[in-house]
Amino acid sequence: MALRPELEIISEWIAPGSRILDLGCGDGVLLKYLRDTRNVNGYGIEIDYQNVLQCIEAGINIIQTDLDAGLSEFDADSFDYVVMSQTLQAVHYPDRVLDEMLRVGREGIVTFPNFGHWLARFQLAITGHMPVSNILPYDWYNSPNLHLCTVKDFEQLCTKKNIEILERTVVDQRHKRSLGMRFAPNLLGEIAIYRFRRGKKS
Repeated sequence: MALRPELEIISEWIAPGSRILDLGCGDGVLLKYLRDTRNVNGYGIEIDYQNVLQCIEAGINIIQTDLDAGLSEFDADSFDYVVMSQTLQAVHYPDRVLDEMLRVGREGIVTFPNFGHWLARFQLAITGHMPVSNILPYDWYNSPNLHLCTVKDFEQLCTKKNIEILERTVVDQRHKRSLGMRFAPNLLGEIAIYRFRRGKKS
């Protein structure tokens, strides 16, 4: 089964035999891949009815609910990893979702479009309009994205909430990495991918 490159990067961070919760799991392709190749046991949360049906057909454990309602159906430390790919910017309260991820999971993994990329800055500065690109393909009035952020914004929030970043990868729209992105991730990265956990109490 072929995964989109972003999900391949995530799968490399998942240990075999883990318990995983995938928030906004879509059609369940990541969960199915991890189940079949890494012996992972997991659940998906998805709101779209058609995606829920596809998960059921694939034998994925799925719950249809809105992420903004929280994860109260799960006990603390129920999972090894809680994953949220390209969904953080679409929820009403991203900070609360991060708290819930680290309440029910030992580690969290998120991906999101980096609004600090040079092309987004250039389009906004030159045209005076909200950027539209392959990574941000919507107009401002029909976008599902509610809280666009930059790499720096996300890391600042992690610092504020005592979240320890374990790994960070930034890629371009073809999911390729470069030396420049390592040294200037906020300027050159189009998609940000993070693995994190709750920081130690001082």
